[in-house]
Amino acid sequence: MISFPRFLLASAALSGFLAVSLGAFAAHGLKNHLAPESLATWQTGVQYQMYHALALLAVGLFYQSHASKALKLSGLAFILGSFLFSGSLYVLASGAPKMLGMITPLGGLSFLVGWLALVVQALRR
Repeated sequence: MISFPRFLLASAALSGFLAVSLGAFAAHGLKNHLAPESLATWQTGVQYQMYHALALLAVGLFYQSHASKALKLSGLAFILGSFLFSGSLYVLASGAPKMLGMITPLGGLSFLVGWLALVVQALRR
């Protein structure tokens, strides 16, 4: 069974890999197939996914020596936020029905929960 810190670190690495891959895919494979607005939406998803992959990496590293409920919540919120926020932007940019855009704010809320959990952790130590 994989430990929780290793799960966070592996999730961070996978998310970073996917962000780079999806960014390159858009830049080279989609630029002639999507409208500029859709490419911008895709790019926003890539940026937020990479930001939170790096944040998740930091949480995973810090969790190894300072395990806490706040760090656990932060890591899980960043994973969920990346999936919901960036994932919804990728499918919207690809032409999915606009009503799927209702998922995007839930991802943003997950990101906010993750950052607030880090604030709690920082104020405790």
